Amino acid sequence: TFEIRFLHLVFLIQIICNFLSSLSLQEEVLVRLWKFVYSLGPGAGLKSILNYIMGNSVTLPAPLSSLLVLFFECSLQLLPILDDSELYEKQKPFSLDDLVKLSAFLNSMVFKMIWLSSATTSNPEILGGDVKKAALQLLLLIHDRDCRKQFTPNNHWLVKELKVSQFHFELMEKVPRALAVLKDIPHVIPHMERMKIFYNWISEDKKSLGIDKECSHPSALISINRSHLLENGYEQLCRYTGTQLKGIIRVKFVNEHGLDEVGIDQDGVFKEFLEDVITEAFNPELNLFKMTCGEEQRLYPSPTSFLHENHLQLFEFVGKMLGKALYEGILVDVPFASFFLNYMLQHKHSPMYSSIDELPSLDPEMYKNLNFIKTYNGDVSDLELVFAFDEDVLGQMVTHDLKPGGRFVSVTNSNKMTYIHLMARYRLHTQIKQQSAAFVQGFLSIISPEWLRIFSAPQLQRLISGDTENFDLADLKNYTRYYGGYHASHQTIVWLWDILSNDFTLQEKKLFLKFVTSCSNPPLLGFKHLEPPFSIRFVDSSDEDDNGDTPTSIVRGLFSLRKRGTTSSARLPTSSTCFNLLKLPCYKKKSILKEKLKYAIKSGAGFELS
Repeated sequence: TFEIRFLHLVFLIQIICNFLSSLSLQEEVLVRLWKFVYSLGPGAGLKSILNYIMGNSVTLPAPLSSLLVLFFECSLQLLPILDDSELYEKQKPFSLDDLVKLSAFLNSMVFKMIWLSSATTSNPEILGGDVKKAALQLLLLIHDRDCRKQFTPNNHWLVKELKVSQFHFELMEKVPRALAVLKDIPHVIPHMERMKIFYNWISEDKKSLGIDKECSHPSALISINRSHLLENGYEQLCRYTGTQLKGIIRVKFVNEHGLDEVGIDQDGVFKEFLEDVITEAFNPELNLFKMTCGEEQRLYPSPTSFLHENHLQLFEFVGKMLGKALYEGILVDVPFASFFLNYMLQHKHSPMYSSIDELPSLDPEMYKNLNFIKTYNGDVSDLELVFAFDEDVLGQMVTHDLKPGGRFVSVTNSNKMTYIHLMARYRLHTQIKQQSAAFVQGFLSIISPEWLRIFSAPQLQRLISGDTENFDLADLKNYTRYYGGYHASHQTIVWLWDILSNDFTLQEKKLFLKFVTSCSNPPLLGFKHLEPPFSIRFVDSSDEDDNGDTPTSIVRGLFSLRKRGTTSSARLPTSSTCFNLLKLPCYKKKSILKEKLKYAIKSGAGFELS
């Protein structure tokens, strides 16, 4: 039967895994294999391999390709279990220089297998066989490790032979080799070029669905009570498919008395709704998501989310909302754990890969304990461990078998590596399997998995939350719009930019950006792509009851009309994040503007504190 064949396959994979794990721990064997591979050189040896795969006259003997596969497979077993100390400090069995050379060798080899394949076949996927398969898996594993903590030189992963203009042309023409490069080794393409490809895919998707025009008919109109944001949003939108949610969604807020709030939805109110729903859904107090242990707290699905009766449906809905934000270019401050980002990317690894190298991003303490077991010189059976994981669930201790009957199987020196891999797999995947699958199902219903796979985990985080590394104030200033009498040369505006440029720290600049847009990071492609554009509107002291969002105030601001009044030193700057709008009084002194602005951004002031 299928079940029996499947169990046989799992058993066979486990045997192979145990063999390769044992072999990979024999450092002398791996070092000798590496010296042999490196002796092939990136020149003549690599050329021989390519000629063999391409079917030319010069062939590579089968034993040679078998040794290559053996080296790659053993390295695939070893690298994930090397901790940072072993990889970056002790540098055993590979030095960092070795890994740089090995990754360059693999990068060039796999690229040429794909790119040069057009000379012999229209389907580059069939070329290379086991050598290419193992080489690609090892290449991606080293690349993932480098993305987490860089050890390669800048631009190491780019391929000089790949001309960007030629690649774009072949991609538009759907040439198989260009599609294969983007699918298998997207890292050889500059990051900014991949960003442009990603946003172009979204633009083309909107055109195909007929939702690329402002006059497009809305696909949904919902009424939301601010005190029940997540609940109302879920009730009214959960029945919509991902394709339907890609369309325009109009939102009408109602107050606690059930009356409609006054406002104009120029996509701004939906932006506000989406940001607030995401903020509420990812709040750890709700227990859909939790923060990781350790210093760098990041979000991941909560193992105890089942306390919510419909938790899996909620996960799918929240996944759709995050996908919608990414689809519309709306940045949100949602810092994910790197292991969960990799799960969202759906990157494929070897069946024997347990993701143990990602465990520190979830549970550094468990990773430390597993490393202790790995390097324990005595008899591991003295530790009295079994193949099971004990978990405290709401005050009750629950035992989970890591394999059938695991609680009755002792951990020994001979099976400790299997135990380490199974424990990591359980903690990273099995424990939150249903929650992760539901969330990603919702997310991928809007954002195609093919679109995502061209990015690494850190790059996906930047797609979601913006550029965490750079803040170009001149770029923000260049794309700012002014209303209500303000202009670029107005004294208050000159003071504002001078304060931001010379008096604010980087952290304060990020607080300012969060104050006006709800996200502390700028868009990856610059403020030109901020939607709606950042705007500054004059607020008169006589507008104390004007929050800037009513039809009257918006029209007055657009046409530079304002009521007579006087400047005020008491009123605080306020914002409407749904419009990326700063509502700024005209202060008499630069020092007052600086004081009020700092207070506003650090207290999260809105209209209610004005």
